[in-house]
Amino acid sequence: MAIPFSYNFRNLRVRKTTTVMTALGIALTVAVLLGIMAMVVGLNVALQATGHPLQMIVVRKNSNSELGSQVAREALLSIKYKDGIQKFPNGEPMVSGEIVRVINLPRKNNPEGANVNIRGLSQLGIEMRPGIRLAEGNWFEPGQREIVVGQSIALRYVNAALGDTLRFGRGDWKIVGVLDAGKTAFDNEIWGELNQIASDFNQNETLSSVLVRATDPIALEALKNSMADDQRLYLDAKSEVEYYSQLTSSADPVKFLGVFVAIIMAIGSSFAAMNTMYAAVVRRAREIGTLRVLGFSRGSILLSFVVESLLLSLLGGLFGVLLVIPLNGLKSGIGNFGTTFSEIGFDFRITPFIVLVGIAFATIMGIFGGLLPARTAAKQDILNALREL
Repeated sequence: MAIPFSYNFRNLRVRKTTTVMTALGIALTVAVLLGIMAMVVGLNVALQATGHPLQMIVVRKNSNSELGSQVAREALLSIKYKDGIQKFPNGEPMVSGEIVRVINLPRKNNPEGANVNIRGLSQLGIEMRPGIRLAEGNWFEPGQREIVVGQSIALRYVNAALGDTLRFGRGDWKIVGVLDAGKTAFDNEIWGELNQIASDFNQNETLSSVLVRATDPIALEALKNSMADDQRLYLDAKSEVEYYSQLTSSADPVKFLGVFVAIIMAIGSSFAAMNTMYAAVVRRAREIGTLRVLGFSRGSILLSFVVESLLLSLLGGLFGVLLVIPLNGLKSGIGNFGTTFSEIGFDFRITPFIVLVGIAFATIMGIFGGLLPARTAAKQDILNALREL
């Protein structure tokens, strides 16, 4: 015969202070874990969703990123006439030479600022990114000191909105547009006309990278191999999707630290739940004896105490989920000091999967925290319990 669940609910309600404090400890543990997961998911979306499946980024061999690469402008001509490259309706090969540099801009919440990528490109480069549209204003005009900023830049940095002026390179640049890149990495960049950017940064002889679109996946692999095998060019190529996916490695230390802290807190919360249940066993010795006299088996008592611990941890898990819900959609950034040396902006994302992980995490803590006290309660001798009455 099983003990009714109402018995467990009544005990949690009677011990309000202990229940709330233990649940709060579990809630904080769950909130830390879910906050880290929401950050990683947001960062993955920002980077892994970036890129066209048929496009590749060509950089100097052994370069980890566009920033550390130099591609001779003469190589651009060699690349253009390789087989397997898709063409625009006018017959022009889908090849875009680009320059990437880094500047420091003050953030609205940090006057010391953060590094931001400046990308110099032509109209061809814009057309090769069909997923990007203008949210406000216009595209920059060739030969003009005009720039277009990503939405994340416009929202998070000082004087970076439409109509403002930024100073970098050799002078001032007018912001004539704000681009919407669909929460991808391009939302964290500033775009300007290739030759103007090159002139300001004294990079007229070289490019940082070349963006190439293949006709099909087979041609993409063939072009990548061709770049690697051509000893004259000394270039390397990665698919655009692969290139941006690798940038998520910048979040690995933060992810590891967050999970490590969450595990340590989980152990502490499990012990807190265990102490709470042990104290309940001591205080409720007479109740346990009475239950045994009424005919409830040791197994029923063990299950009842495990269920009570589980209810306590689930309550904490729900609190933890409620604590992190306000993070959903919150904009933030993380520095990528391994490759781009610039900040990567992202949105925290609380997904249904993350919520389920939080509830499962709380469930595991509840089971581990309640199992030993429940076993102690179930082993109570009925005669000793009757003497307490």
